[in-house]
Order: sequence, then structure tokens, then C-alpha cells
Amino acid sequence: MTNQTSQLSSLKKSMAPYEKIDRGSSIRQLANTLVPLALLWAAAYFSLSVSYGLTLLFAVPAAGFVIRTFIIFHDCCHGSFFKSRKANDILGTITGVLTLVPYRQWKHSHSIHHAGSSNLDKRGIGDIWIMTVEEYAAANPWKRLYYRIYRHPLILFVVGPIAVFVILYRFNAKGARRKERMNTYLTNVLIAALYGLLIWAIGWQAFLLVQLPIVFLSGFLGIWLFYVQHQFEDTYFEHEAEWSYVSAAVEGSSYYKLPKLLQWITGNIGFHHVHHLSPKVPNYNLERAHDASPPLQHATTITIATSLKALRFRLWDEENKTFVSFKEIRARMRQSKQQGEGLKRIKPGLQSE
Repeated sequence: MTNQTSQLSSLKKSMAPYEKIDRGSSIRQLANTLVPLALLWAAAYFSLSVSYGLTLLFAVPAAGFVIRTFIIFHDCCHGSFFKSRKANDILGTITGVLTLVPYRQWKHSHSIHHAGSSNLDKRGIGDIWIMTVEEYAAANPWKRLYYRIYRHPLILFVVGPIAVFVILYRFNAKGARRKERMNTYLTNVLIAALYGLLIWAIGWQAFLLVQLPIVFLSGFLGIWLFYVQHQFEDTYFEHEAEWSYVSAAVEGSSYYKLPKLLQWITGNIGFHHVHHLSPKVPNYNLERAHDASPPLQHATTITIATSLKALRFRLWDEENKTFVSFKEIRARMRQSKQQGEGLKRIKPGLQSE
């Protein structure tokens, strides 16, 4: 165990060369992200006079560039986009306006996610709700129903994007510090100002026809990426006593192997195991870090096709270290109930003897 711990610690230290921030790369990424986003948004608007189908076609790559903008925002939250904390804070707030996410609020919850990812005793902040099989079996019918509704794909991926990005992020969490609260207010004011300016310029109907599909699609893709990067076969979950930060990073985060174009548009976030091992690695160095470290290349690899299996994952089975579906747990609970009833019938007979 000591040898394994030493190897894992060495693995984390090996990431140091890739944590270096390249200002030129960061600026180039800003240019090749924000400029295409603005041009695609404008193209979607002007295409309204031709065909709404064409507008929706422009909305698809525009949503992709919103995801890429979010990756820049994400790096700013980790202080890995610019060397200057102030520069990260300013750019993070601006990109937060474009992606509808308050910078300091998300930075706080995301740091909690990184500190306790795959830790069964630290769930609930900055992650997607996961119940264990035992918790589900012990829950009352109303909690089970609520959880089943929450985990339904229509709720997670269709209602979720609007509920989270448009509504929930407009409010501060209970107990949020002043800086975090003020940043959320500032983000909301800037979003209102930007949207108000666009509505004044092109009208509310045209604005909604362009912006709504972009917001929905980018939100859908963002939630999907976060979902599959931690919910896959053979992932890692442990209680605090057995939990390891490095093990959680390497075994509890997937390598989402995407086609090169999608890898680029998603800012290499598919190398999620590298990111969780060392959040200070800028997104443009994640692939290099992965390629330079053979142990990281053994991380669980999923593709677009295999990631679809994650739609069936509902509950974490601590005993077998895997995800199970509601169908599987229903069968188990039914079998357990039948066995219990059988024991009740046998016991009186034994007592009479």
C-alpha cells in the first residue's frame, strides 16, 4: 500500500512541467474562441431572413464555442489561464456573463467538487446527485420518487440546462460570502445589460430565436460532459477513511476520447483524469500531460458510443463497486422481500418443533 501511495504521489508531481501558463497560447485561445462565437451568433441572426433551419444550423457550432468559452472560464476559476489572479478574475467574470455562470459562485462550488470528488461522505456540492443502493433501499417512497425524477434523462439533460443556467445560477447559495454574492449580482446585471442591448438592436423575437437554442444546446452539452466524466463503469467511489485524492482523480475521472474537432471545441476537457490530478494544468496542456505519462494512459477510456451506456447508471453499488439501473435495484429489492417473507413462514414451523 505504501509503495502504491508513493507511486501515486510521484504521478501528481510529474504534472508540474505542464502547469506552466503560456500567455501567448492563452491569448490565441481567447481569439479563436470569442471571435468565432460572435461571428456565428451574427450569422445565426442574419440567417433568420433566409430560413430558421439555417439559423439552427449556425446555432450548433455557436453552442460548441460557448462550451469552449466555458473551458476558458473554467481555467480562470482554477487560476490556470493567466498568471495574474486579477486577470483570471476579470476574464472569468466576463466569460461567466457569456456562459450565464457567476464566476465566484461557481469557483467556490467547483473547488469543493475537486476536494471531494468520488468521496461518498462529501457529496452534494458542485456535483450531480448520486445515491448508493443502500441509501435508496432505506429511503422513504417520496425520496425515491424525487430521486427517480431527478435522474431521468429528460430532467437532467432537457429541463436541466434551462433550470441550472438560466434560473439557479441567478441566485446565491445560502451563506455565500460577500465577494461571491456581489459577483453574482454583477454577473446578473451584465447579462441583463448585454441581453437588453441585443434586444434593443434586433428585437426580442429575433433575439430569442437565436439565443434560446444556443443556450439550451450548450447547457445540454455541458451537463452531459460533466455527467459522463464521473459516471462510467469501473469508476471510483470510497468513503473518507479509504478515499485518496490521486486515486479519485485517475480512477474516478474518465478519459473521454473524442474526435479531434470535438476535442478542440471542448478545450481538451475529455482528459478529465489529468485535470482532476492537477487542476493547475491549462486546458491546452492536458493532452501533452496525458501523452507524457504512461500511467495516465491506462485511465478508463470512453468514447461517444460507449458513453451512452451511462444513461442507464442510476445508483452506486458499494458492494460490487459499479453503477446499477433502477430496473436492477427493483429486481434485487423484490427478491429480498420474497426471501424475507419466506423466512417468516419458516420460523413458526421451526419453533413448533
